[in-house]
Amino acid sequence: MERQDKKWGKKNVENDSLLEVPKGWKEPGITREDNKHGMLAESSFATLFPKYREKYLRECWPLVKKTLADYEIKAELDVVEGSMTVSTTRKTWDPYSIVNARDLIKLLARSVPYEQAIRILENDIACDIIKIASLCRNKERFVKRRQRVIGPNGSTLKAIELLTECYVLVQGNTVSALGPHKGLRDVRKIIEDTMKNIHPIYNIKTLMIRRELAKDPQLQNESWDRFLPKFKSKNISKRKQPKKKRIKKTYTPFPPPQPESKVDKELASGEYFLKPSTKKAKKQAEKKEKQKEAIEKKQDKRAQAFVPPQETGESAAKKLKKSDDTVNVEELKKKIRKAQKKKIGQTSGS
Repeated sequence: MERQDKKWGKKNVENDSLLEVPKGWKEPGITREDNKHGMLAESSFATLFPKYREKYLRECWPLVKKTLADYEIKAELDVVEGSMTVSTTRKTWDPYSIVNARDLIKLLARSVPYEQAIRILENDIACDIIKIASLCRNKERFVKRRQRVIGPNGSTLKAIELLTECYVLVQGNTVSALGPHKGLRDVRKIIEDTMKNIHPIYNIKTLMIRRELAKDPQLQNESWDRFLPKFKSKNISKRKQPKKKRIKKTYTPFPPPQPESKVDKELASGEYFLKPSTKKAKKQAEKKEKQKEAIEKKQDKRAQAFVPPQETGESAAKKLKKSDDTVNVEELKKKIRKAQKKKIGQTSGS
C-alpha cells in the first residue's frame, strides 16, 4: 500500500516487510577503490602516555606503524615528550580511519595490549573509556568498589566480558572497554552502577536472563519486564539499642581532687630518694618477676594438653570401686600357701 504525503508530495511505503533488516546483514565497508583520489586536508591527533608504558610502546610501535600503513596513516612516537601522534596523508582512502587510529593510541596509553587495541580498526568494533574517579569521592570506597568490578580472581570481570562480548580493562582511574556498541552500553551501565554502590551481580543476572529470552522467537515483540528481576534498595533500620541509664551525681561546688603525678607517687613510696643504680636494679627485678609469671602461665597452658580427661559412665565407676576396695592380708597368705603346696606335690610326684 502506498499513500502520497500532501505536504511534501512524497510516497510513503506502509509495507512493514520492506523495513525489516535481514539476519546476518552487515554494512559494507569502504575500500580503496571507493576513494581513489585520497584526502586533501590533513588531520592529526596526539595523546600523552605514562612513563611506565614507554618500554612496551617501544616494542610494539613497529607493528602499530605497519598496520596503520595499510590505511595510509602516519604514526609517530615521541619518547622525549611522552606522546603518540597519528595523522592522515594525501593517500588516505578511508576518512573514518583517522578516528579509529586516535582511539587506538588512546587505548595503548591506557595499558590495553596491542593485540586487543588493534581490533578498533574493524568496522563493528568501538571503544569507550569510562572515567570512574569522579563517581566516588572517598578513596577507600573507590578502591573497594573498583575491586568489586574485578571480583575474586577476576571472575566478575570475566563474566562481564562473556555477556557483553567486550574486552574490559580496569586501570587506575579509568575503565577501558572495547567491543560492539550494544556491549559497550551494557559495560558502561554496570561500571557506573557499581561505583554508585549497586553490586554488579544484579546487572549480570539481568543480562543472563535477557540472553535466554532473546533465543525465544515468540517473545521478540513482547515486553520482557515481567521476566527481569526487580531489585529494590532496602533501608533497614538499625535496632534500637536500650539507652543507658544516666546516674545523677551528687552536686558538689568543689572541683575534683587533682590526680597525683609520677613524682608525688615516688615521694610517697620513697623511691624518689633512691640512687639511680638501685632504681635500675629494682626495675630489672620487677621485669624478671613479670617474665617468670608469663613463663609459668605458658607452661601451665602447654601442660593442659597432657592432662587426661575425666572418664564418665560404667568404666569410671568400676575403676572407682577397685581403688576403694581394701586389701585383705590373710586371704593373700592363704593363697600363697596353697600355691606352694601344689608346687611341692608336683615335684614329689615327678
